[in-house]
Amino acid sequence: MNQYVTGSTIKCLREKAKLTQCELASLLNVSDKTVSKWETGRGFPDIVFLEPLAQVLKVSIIELLSGKEVVNQNKNAKIQRSKFYVCPICGNVVFSVGEALISCCGIQLPALECENLGENPEDGELAKSHEIKVENSDGELFVSLNHPMEKSHYISWIACVGFNFVNIVKLYPEQNPEARFPFKKDCSFFAYCNHHGLFQVKV
Repeated sequence: MNQYVTGSTIKCLREKAKLTQCELASLLNVSDKTVSKWETGRGFPDIVFLEPLAQVLKVSIIELLSGKEVVNQNKNAKIQRSKFYVCPICGNVVFSVGEALISCCGIQLPALECENLGENPEDGELAKSHEIKVENSDGELFVSLNHPMEKSHYISWIACVGFNFVNIVKLYPEQNPEARFPFKKDCSFFAYCNHHGLFQVKV
């Protein structure tokens, strides 16, 4: 993993939980000197303490490791505000309704941002190969791109996001960059290129 729990995070969360070092130590069955070492950076909690430490401090393990509180500000979330996350190591695709703290393969993933083509003259060919075409075909929405599907450069997935649903079709280099979705109105379509990122079109 690219980061580990810090002493300042433990101290901040302990004080927020209104626990003394002795009380935290007692709950974890360690000495108060051990907790003091953690908080002053003279030692790190063993990995076996991460789960019980997170439970006692009433946070997730991800929050404990990142030092950032995950606050749900999407109580009335709209799926149009959704986010996609892609792991660069294993290729996992994670979808969330709103902001989230996502980790995969030991690294924290940033939310993908849609590419904005057309700002530079050299964007012409790039725009053509990443243009998402949507056609109504026999009651379905046929989505396609004119993009090469090589082993090292391809469209990894296509997604259709509507008012109350999301459909993701995973693609592989030996396939054509296309997908079919049930007909829905007011949809957004996304395509993810493993070289150039996320592209979107609204229909």
